[in-house]
Amino acid sequence: MAFPQPRPQAPQLPQYLLRTIDCQQGAVRAVRFNADGNYLLSCGSDKSIKLWSTSRGTLLKTYSGHGYEVLDADGSYDNSQICSCSSDKTVILWDVATGQVTRKLRGHAGKVNCVQFNEEATVILSGSIDGTVRCWDTRSRGYKPIQILDEARDGVSSLKVAQHELLTGSVDGRVRRYDLRMGQLHTDFISSPITCVCFSHDGQCTLSSSLDSTVRLLDKSTGEMLGEYTGHTMKGYKLDCCLSSRDTHVLSCSEDGHVYCWDLVEGSLSLKLPVGKAVVQSLSFHPTETCLLTAMEGRIQMWGAEPEETQEDAAAT
Repeated sequence: MAFPQPRPQAPQLPQYLLRTIDCQQGAVRAVRFNADGNYLLSCGSDKSIKLWSTSRGTLLKTYSGHGYEVLDADGSYDNSQICSCSSDKTVILWDVATGQVTRKLRGHAGKVNCVQFNEEATVILSGSIDGTVRCWDTRSRGYKPIQILDEARDGVSSLKVAQHELLTGSVDGRVRRYDLRMGQLHTDFISSPITCVCFSHDGQCTLSSSLDSTVRLLDKSTGEMLGEYTGHTMKGYKLDCCLSSRDTHVLSCSEDGHVYCWDLVEGSLSLKLPVGKAVVQSLSFHPTETCLLTAMEGRIQMWGAEPEETQEDAAAT
């Protein structure tokens, strides 16, 4: 006798506040999970980057060396290096263990908005208000970029790299996808300044948010619009958007103190997460679990699908 298959559980959403971390580094400009989600990075307006334990929320190390506020950071896949960028026009490569600056890369003509390692952490890609993306070889002793991509007609606000593809968003209202293996460039015109771009985890789609308070999901190969997500406010700030770890939901920061979470397929609003009274500056979704980081003013909030067990609960069981 065959029993019916259990119905698949509806994907849960991170709606419970697990902890708040007071970063004490001025306003937090960006918050990022590392590759496996065990650590998180916070970028401060006090020129520092801080490394935290995700499970305990404890500070592990502070990295100081930028001359102005830090705008973005990324950790390498083996957690041995961090790259960061700043309003001081530089990109810095850090040794995680010692906290020392390994390389300080200069060449951008304006503040550097976004930075990311490639998969092997052999190349750092940085996007700047000067309209260029620069590619730096982390193993070379030379201080010149190995490639400069200057197709943007205005500042590059966001970039993401996945395997041989690079996705950039620019204030000129265009999402550009570079196929680095084929040497091809694909451009989608959105018309409003882009604040954030990312790939879906299955690699089939691109997500972009722009200053017309709209997040758009596009088919990567055809450029066809698959979904539009609205309701949040994004008119004057460079705010993040992302997809949940299983590509089931689209999430975006908002200027009204909430994180908006829509069902990817239906486009309906699934959750409006009240973070606080100020602008939600940045967010990052855990690579595998239902866990969300948000940054507001000088604090980071960590959200989960279920309330965290307290010591008393654990003792009772």
